[in-house]
Amino acid sequence: MATLYDVPAEDLIEAVAADLEDRIEEPDWVEFTKSSVDRELPPQQEDFWYVRAASLLRKVAIRGPVGVERLATEYGGSKKGSTRYRVSGNEHAGGSRNIIRTALQQLEEEDLVETAKGEGRRLTDEGRSFLDSVAGETMEELDRPELEKYA
Repeated sequence: MATLYDVPAEDLIEAVAADLEDRIEEPDWVEFTKSSVDRELPPQQEDFWYVRAASLLRKVAIRGPVGVERLATEYGGSKKGSTRYRVSGNEHAGGSRNIIRTALQQLEEEDLVETAKGEGRRLTDEGRSFLDSVAGETMEELDRPELEKYA
């Protein structure tokens, strides 16, 4: 049986996002908000919310227990810094904590993620089962010679 570590991240996130469209709802404000301070515009993807939730679920599964602050660091980017008379180096700007927190709360309502007191969020047994089943289905759909060793 394939696990989330056996399937390429991009393919797994795409498949999990498709499954999450039936389980969670996209908030109304998502189309107006930026995903990070360093961005100029809101995300242009139609399924941005589900892809981000799937990506968060995978990151929590791999790195958990993990908090919102560390996830915001991972989803951030480089913000150009400047002073009045000289240009300084780039600074790191974190990702939107509201997007991360809201998506994690929705995943908690679906019993895929749980809060570990003082440690952050971690995957539940149901969440692990969900990811592994999607990974198994994705592995069967993939027709790549480099993945045959896992089958």
